[in-house]
Amino acid sequence: MKRNINVSHLIQTPIEKQKIELVERKCVGHPDSLADGVAEAISRALCKEYMAECDGGVLHHNTDQGEVVAGESMPQFGGGKIVRPIYFLLTGRATRKFGDKTFATDAIAVKAAREYLKNTMPTFNMDTDVIVDCRMGSGSTDLCDVFNTRKGHTVIPRANDTSFGVGHAPFSQVEQIILGLDDYIAKEFRPKNPMLGYDIKLMGLRDINKITITVAAAMVDRYCSGADDYVEMKEKMCENFSKVAQKYTDRKVKVAVNTADIIKKNRFSGFLTVNGTSAEMGDDGSVGRGNRCNGLITPNRPMSMEATSGKNPINHIGKIYNLLSTEIAKEACQKVDGVEEMYVRLLSQIGHAIDYPHMASVQVIAKRGYSYKDLAPEVEEIVNTRLENITDITKLVIEGKLNTF
Repeated sequence: MKRNINVSHLIQTPIEKQKIELVERKCVGHPDSLADGVAEAISRALCKEYMAECDGGVLHHNTDQGEVVAGESMPQFGGGKIVRPIYFLLTGRATRKFGDKTFATDAIAVKAAREYLKNTMPTFNMDTDVIVDCRMGSGSTDLCDVFNTRKGHTVIPRANDTSFGVGHAPFSQVEQIILGLDDYIAKEFRPKNPMLGYDIKLMGLRDINKITITVAAAMVDRYCSGADDYVEMKEKMCENFSKVAQKYTDRKVKVAVNTADIIKKNRFSGFLTVNGTSAEMGDDGSVGRGNRCNGLITPNRPMSMEATSGKNPINHIGKIYNLLSTEIAKEACQKVDGVEEMYVRLLSQIGHAIDYPHMASVQVIAKRGYSYKDLAPEVEEIVNTRLENITDITKLVIEGKLNTF
């Protein structure tokens, strides 16, 4: 049966030629990202447990409803204290019983959440700074027939919902800058500068050919001796982040850090924290309220409102189609000459096999001198092949090789 794939020409000003572009990322310690990360860690842990006990199969679960309730802290130069712990509420659904097997889903969820927080936020004292409370419900065993429940089972799962996923490529210069900065901070800058915390928001604005990166960055008080030390770190961040940004563009780039600070001789008001996250001082978080599955928030691009993190990777369209759309767009832009910009939308119908979407829509902006009609066959083949191998997405997610936020 032929798949319903439509490749069409998009009449639209390409992103790099639009006057204004906005791009945002909430880094790993932001309350919303903490909620996403915990939800996804729990889903992966459940998948692995189900696979171990069900001959390679995964049972019904969704853990995409978690909340982060902010605590209270008293930061001060040289080291402050947590007054009230951050509260992590784990909700959603998971299959507790299947056949003659019983699964300790709550215990699995709490362990996965605590391990994720320990690894992601090494500044946390896991005994005193966080509370992890599990209130997950039971998943319906009636839904298990749409999952792989036997080793080597090749039946394609059926869509859990009538929903859609969206992806785009290639990434613009501003999008690349934001992702590049996040990677640089995590791998190079923070290990050498532990004063910089984990709750960082990167906001990019391109106004014609001028790019401004506004950084809101929590500082860890135990590594900051005073206001001068704090200001010096801000200046270092501006200098280093500007150099990183210029690797992705020839446009002029300006970096501004913690622009709400008030630092005077007799007054200090800055983003100083005990553990490097605003979740300890009044900012709550929710799954799905932050980055899309490509790691960005991009108001100039089509986006799905679905929370990708925590949804089961077997048949939940809100997860699979968003990830797959992005992967399709990336691959097509890399392999097909003449594509300037591409947008992919995959639509499901509940109960239908996920490898045969109700519609696979691909919109192409062709480069000057190319016709989208010449590009269409090759693009369609990539879409078709990716759909044929759609369960590869599931494997990559369970193995932690595809990011969801």
